[in-house]
Amino acid sequence: MQITHTTHITEAIADHVWRTRYCWTEAGRVPEPSMDATWDRVAMAVSKAEPHHRNDWREHFRAILSDFRFLPGGRILAGAGTSRHTTLFNCFVAGTLEDSIQGIFNALREAMMTLQAGGGVGVDFSTLRPAGSQAVASAGVASGPVSFMGVWEAANAVLESNNMRRGAMMATLRCDHPDIEAFIEAKTAGAALSHFNLSVAITDDFMRAVEEDSPWPLVFPLGQHPVPVGAEVCERVWPGDTTPQLCLVHRRMPARALWDKLLAAQLACAEPGVLFIDRINRANNLWYSECIATTNPCGEVPLPPYGGCNLGSINLTRFVQDPFAEHATLDWAGLKAVAGIATRFLDDVHDISLLPLKAQDKAVRTSRRIGLGITGLADMLVMLGLRYGSQASLDLTRAIMGTIRDMAYRTSIEIAKEKGAFPAFDKIKYGASPFVLELSHELQDAIAEHGIRNSHLLAVAPAGAISLLANHVSSGIEPIFAVTTTRSVRGADGQAVTFQVEDAAARQYRQLPGSHAALPAHMVTVVDISPEAQLHMMAVVQSCVDGAVSKTVRLPQNAGPLDLELVLLQAWELGLKGCAVYREGCASA
Repeated sequence: MQITHTTHITEAIADHVWRTRYCWTEAGRVPEPSMDATWDRVAMAVSKAEPHHRNDWREHFRAILSDFRFLPGGRILAGAGTSRHTTLFNCFVAGTLEDSIQGIFNALREAMMTLQAGGGVGVDFSTLRPAGSQAVASAGVASGPVSFMGVWEAANAVLESNNMRRGAMMATLRCDHPDIEAFIEAKTAGAALSHFNLSVAITDDFMRAVEEDSPWPLVFPLGQHPVPVGAEVCERVWPGDTTPQLCLVHRRMPARALWDKLLAAQLACAEPGVLFIDRINRANNLWYSECIATTNPCGEVPLPPYGGCNLGSINLTRFVQDPFAEHATLDWAGLKAVAGIATRFLDDVHDISLLPLKAQDKAVRTSRRIGLGITGLADMLVMLGLRYGSQASLDLTRAIMGTIRDMAYRTSIEIAKEKGAFPAFDKIKYGASPFVLELSHELQDAIAEHGIRNSHLLAVAPAGAISLLANHVSSGIEPIFAVTTTRSVRGADGQAVTFQVEDAAARQYRQLPGSHAALPAHMVTVVDISPEAQLHMMAVVQSCVDGAVSKTVRLPQNAGPLDLELVLLQAWELGLKGCAVYREGCASA
């Protein structure tokens, strides 16, 4: 791995993002003079977690940050080594909501504390009784989960008015909750909820009911209430419990009718997305100690109650040798080296980060999750002469993700030898998880012998702001959005500032000696890539990731319900853990 300590910000938007989000500036202190100074601060802060050879690790961390090779999550860049009272974790999930006024508002308080400290938060509202139910304590009538989402929204808006960073939240509701129709239609019905991403937690049973067009029961746990005379009941494993609970069937509706409402809402406003919640739980490396009901706001990290994850992305464009040349290649040795050091970097973040709540501290330390991912995938493919979505691009992406996966797991095992395995590690049960069983026998044997430092190691985030920081490389695994376009980002005063931007790969191509004005035919943008090709790219990446993959499947403006249905069914069949869709021109929030 080449070691250099110089990073060049060449784009105005990158400079703006650095100055407004990541440059350490506070009263009475001279602002950081350069991106290199920010890297120095971050590398120094994270290396303090190392008990031995601290200076060596600082230098290793500094080297992978140089030239935007590795891009830590924004909370790490903004907070590590500063006096700011913020978390370095990008994302959390709230504790299970208790179905009482005291429980609801205690959860709201915890969510606001988390957002104030800089972390996004996912909230599952499925444990709140449906609208119209009797509220025994007050002898009143419950207003339902959607109404309480409005309370979260209002509190977040007040918090945002005093903070440049927009608070991000995910709201989920089970597909068999009696208020699921109101949840699906929340944004199309005029509810603002602009701080929320919405997702429906879809079960295997529901997918089968859609296929068979059978009646679908909408249910809610009875709890301590007696079974009403003549009522229909069933058993469900409900969020907050690992054992089946007796549930009252409130009503039944055709599964296809509910499915059609979901399709209509997604076409209208791109929400709610879907989470295949049973698959998420089956595939969880900690299947034996966790029950997951939701994810972080962007969907790439399924988390248990009070769980959290810190993120970072490897910038694939920095590993292309002789870009655009006939024999352009990838620096595999450099990629492996950075993946290993980045894994250690993210593990060290655990030991220097503030966590807003004691319950978060306990849950996060129990698993020591990290989320190592990638960005710049589309630009890298262009530099190598490959069309996004082609079989060659899928094969290369699979090889890249497999290399990162194996290096991350190998490194985590090595750290476990030094510092111990994560506290919830169980050799037999962890080794029986589906993802671990797909690893090489060498890695499985090493985990059984030495343990592993982190329960989960991989997640592919949108990486939006940090990709802008890296001179506007394509974000995450998204296709190139446009060769040139305008982008609006928030300024220091919270107001939007607009920039003309050019994709990094296109810009680099046009700077080549003797290059022609016409861009290569394989440099395609998202409008040129079929939804099927986008899904296949997601599936390839997901097969090598123990967390999840955040990517929005984009549909043309003339797409209808059948087109969307095919996308969601294929996402299900390809083994994805969730799917978000955007139709061009829809009224997204």
